[in-house]
Amino acid sequence: MTTTALPQTMTENGITYRLDETTQTYLPDWELPEQKPIGKYGLMRLDYLKKHRRATSQAMLIRGTLNAHLSDTDEAAHQRLNVMLPRLAKSAGVTEQLKAESPMKWAGLMNTLKAQAEEVILDELIHC
Repeated sequence: MTTTALPQTMTENGITYRLDETTQTYLPDWELPEQKPIGKYGLMRLDYLKKHRRATSQAMLIRGTLNAHLSDTDEAAHQRLNVMLPRLAKSAGVTEQLKAESPMKWAGLMNTLKAQAEEVILDELIHC
């Protein structure tokens, strides 16, 4: 009885497959591009896309642009927060002196200002 060796690679429908020696099956030979990290705001954007813009998220996933979009959204949100928070603190009178004199009041005000800034970011970048 003669056994024929299977080829290590094969191409079908424009996709290259490699033989997995363990299972003797062909698996797609895909290389994913380097994935950027996705932070809090990127994950919030992903959740929004999955719930409210499903076709858009699936199209981006198929094209391979979803991860880059989420990472860019996260980066833009952090940049926007870093610009907005000092401006809001200045307009609310939150200073280093207040931080030294009344740390609890300062922390409460900063948390409130961060929440306000995040509401704007959610409206402008995440839920659009």
